[in-house]
Order: sequence, then structure tokens, then C-alpha cells
Amino acid sequence: MRVRLIVALTLLGSAPAWAAEPSGCDKFKWPIDRERAALTAPERPKLASGADITAPAITLNLLAPSAANLPTPPERAPKDGTFAGFAALKTSPKAGIYTISLSSGAWVDVVQDGHILKPKAFSGATDCDGIRKTMKYELAASPFVIQISGAPDNAISLAVLPSE
Repeated sequence: MRVRLIVALTLLGSAPAWAAEPSGCDKFKWPIDRERAALTAPERPKLASGADITAPAITLNLLAPSAANLPTPPERAPKDGTFAGFAALKTSPKAGIYTISLSSGAWVDVVQDGHILKPKAFSGATDCDGIRKTMKYELAASPFVIQISGAPDNAISLAVLPSE
């Protein structure tokens, strides 16, 4: 009986460690070197929310959610004190798998042809300078919108790259 109690207490004591997010650049599920380089490149354009994506990586200025005028309601309601915004790729990309990566934590909705797309894969880690999360989406050859919500800061870098 005593052994069971010790095992149970040990398992309960380690539960927070199970829930902790991975830490470090080597903890992503796939290589992120290209995405991280794009997100930290000094020449990436700074765009206002609602602008057209003009480069593989941009810094998007965000607004209070009530002022962001997101084209589609986000799947997750943003918390008070966070920021939101969107950018559109109006030229049709080649159909295929793309990675969409963010410099910091935020909710992402990719909207194409009036539908919110579900990511095919997701990876994230804390304590990796320049990148916080990356997702893979299967995109059709038509324009799409990337909506950001729940961001802790009023700007975020985002990169859209064909998957390797």
C-alpha cells in the first residue's frame, strides 16, 4: 500500500513537467532553420494589418481585436489585452504544402475560399530566438488570408514558405 502511495505522489508531482512546452530550437518537430532565418531577416517589410503579403516574411503591425476588423471571426476568441490583425496573399500561390511560422505565440486562422483551414502539422517551442511556432497547411492555388489573434504584442513577424 505504501509503495502505491509513493508511486502515485511521484506521478502527481511530475505532472506539471508533462504539461510544460518544449524549450529550445532543437525541440521543433522538423528543421526550422529556413523559417527562423526568414523571421529574423532585417530586411523584412513592416506592414499594417489588412495589407497584402509582399515578401516571404513580414512584420505585421497588430491592433486591439475590436479594431482589427478580421475578415472572418477567429476560431478562438482573443483574450483581453491581446492584439490581432491580418494579411492577405492576393496572388495565387502554387498549390502545395506551406509552412506558416510566427515569431511569438498567437492564434492563427488561415482562410482560403471562405473556409478556415486546419493545419496538417504543428510544432512549437519556447526559448528559441526568432520563432515560436510553425504550422503546415495544404493550400490550393487561390488567394488566402492569415489572421492573427491573441498576440501578446502589437507586432509579430510571420513567414509563409513552401514546405521542403
